[in-house]
Amino acid sequence: MLQNTDQYVHYATLTAMLAPAFFLTATASLLLSANNRLARIIDRARTLLKELIDIEDPLQRELYEQRIALQRRRSLIILRAGQLLYIAISLFVGTSLAVAADNLLGHRLGAVPTVLAALGVLAMFAASILLARESTLAVKAVNEEMDHRHIARRE
Repeated sequence: MLQNTDQYVHYATLTAMLAPAFFLTATASLLLSANNRLARIIDRARTLLKELIDIEDPLQRELYEQRIALQRRRSLIILRAGQLLYIAISLFVGTSLAVAADNLLGHRLGAVPTVLAALGVLAMFAASILLARESTLAVKAVNEEMDHRHIARRE
């Protein structure tokens, strides 16, 4: 007995909407991580700014200003990554909506769902590269501070 395929169209729609949902979850995890990193960067910058007030030695002051500049650079990188992740979330939601609309409209949207999904993945990829860059700067900052403290203890 042949089954009517029309009654299964909504299952196909729901199934097609799963992939964007998985990307949404992954993107949300990256966004949470980025926001936590941004909070730590802001805390560190505030600490450095408070310490800078009491520093009179020009060399020490310059060192702290460089550290603050690095924290500013890190925060801007995280900001851009976060913006890209929000764009990715929007595109993945748009993908899900386009899949649903495409099925309701008799597949008239063509490649729109695929293009939205591809743009979402591209935004997520770019954000990941920025997050990797920021991690490199974070390690650089920590290593520099450890090296400087080690040298200061010797003197």
